[in-house]
Amino acid sequence: MIGILLNDNSYEQDIRELLMAFYPGETFAHQEGAEVSFYVEGKVNEARDKFELRIFEKQCATCRTQSAVPGAQSTLIWPDFPPELLPEWSEFLKCAPIQLPYDDRAVSKSKIKRRLYFMLYALTGKLLPWGTLTGIRPAKIAMTKLDQGWSREEIENHMDSTYLTSREKIHLSMDIAERERRLLAPLNYQKGYSLYIGIPFCPTTCLYCSFPSYPIGKWKGRTGDYLNALIKEMDYTAAKMAGRPLDTVYLGGGTPTSLPAEDLDLLLNRLRAAFPVEQALELTVEAGRPDSITREKLLVLKRHGVTRISINPQTMKQETLDLIGRRHSVEMVKETFAMARELGFDNINMDLIIGLPGESSRDVKDTMEQVKELNPDSVTVHSLAIKRASRLKLLWEEYRDKTGQDIDAMAEITARAAKDMGLEPYYLYRQKNMAGNFENVGYAAPGKACIYNILIMEELQTILACGAGTTTKLIFPAENRKERVENVKDADQYVERIDEMLERKEKMLANWEK
Repeated sequence: MIGILLNDNSYEQDIRELLMAFYPGETFAHQEGAEVSFYVEGKVNEARDKFELRIFEKQCATCRTQSAVPGAQSTLIWPDFPPELLPEWSEFLKCAPIQLPYDDRAVSKSKIKRRLYFMLYALTGKLLPWGTLTGIRPAKIAMTKLDQGWSREEIENHMDSTYLTSREKIHLSMDIAERERRLLAPLNYQKGYSLYIGIPFCPTTCLYCSFPSYPIGKWKGRTGDYLNALIKEMDYTAAKMAGRPLDTVYLGGGTPTSLPAEDLDLLLNRLRAAFPVEQALELTVEAGRPDSITREKLLVLKRHGVTRISINPQTMKQETLDLIGRRHSVEMVKETFAMARELGFDNINMDLIIGLPGESSRDVKDTMEQVKELNPDSVTVHSLAIKRASRLKLLWEEYRDKTGQDIDAMAEITARAAKDMGLEPYYLYRQKNMAGNFENVGYAAPGKACIYNILIMEELQTILACGAGTTTKLIFPAENRKERVENVKDADQYVERIDEMLERKEKMLANWEK
């Protein structure tokens, strides 16, 4: 546990998020006397133009003393920061207060996070690949600057000096931003929209998962109740969006293929009856778990014109699959993939996770070699995130020393393997508490990128969502504004309160349509 002691909480979230990047999985205390590893103390003066930031080691239950940060300054090495930050580095070494316009959030946030970054570097001896960036959409910075007419060199220098981002990650952000712009060019942001359908069921719940999902076995014989409510919301949404171009459709969850084949058939029939799916650029179904997929279900997807599916092993190491609760074998992954290819699916994605408990870079290399043999059309590589609502978080003390080892080498292995398969990075996003402070990257063959994945990350287009635990995101282009409409997460509550979900949408859509 880490203590955060502030006399003003204006920048508490920024401080906490950077601490989470250095110490994923940690919890925080906001009072003295707590059982913590160390305290971070921040004090703004009365004039609100100076901010003192200190790290204190805990000495006993009621006392503390300043730590060796930056007492070990004689041994500190000037890291690979831009030369123009040398004065800031010197001020840090002297423990000088940060001079800032405290009420100018953008400037103050940047200065406070950079100072804390220097301190945590001195404390841990490590630099983060994304520097002080803790947001989930790093490519959005590059995309925005490109739209404003900045050159690639100007953007790279800005990300280097402002966020202390590594050159490798800056180049990745730039490459993806430029590719995203090309892929999204044909879309009509003003009038068009995308559609997400949520199916909150899975065969079992994985160790790392925090998504709202329920074991399908507990809903046996009752999935019709959920589908009736979902179809009611779909019909309402289709009526409200009539006449607007539908760009992409994504069925996720959970695992949609947890549903029986007849339920999938019903759902896709009603989807096509309500929405102009034939005009969409893509129709994705997150098949996900190989233990949820049958030949009959794949035939249903094929018959309804599904253009893209995912078959997600997460790893090709059987011991890890057993540990994380996947309940399927490596061989089942290969058999399911081969069956989908045989039935004519020519855009298959595979999700993988690096940093899983007990896995080494050698394990990741073996996974990528097996994935290469299957030759998927896209691969999405996730860095393990310790989610607050996951079993992994609850059991964190048990897995702490087994998780997230050698992440930088793992990321390099997956990037190299993707390149060997002819796959290019086309979207990325980050999550809180990610192992090694890395990222999730989607790689795809030319023409096989998932447009929906880019849209959900860049927030450039309205996405209407139906189902338990889903969030509709409305974009107001003229006002440069975004609004969210959330459905309840619990599937039973969703069924009982479906009319309330429609009322929530109605209130927001009424303003959006004006």
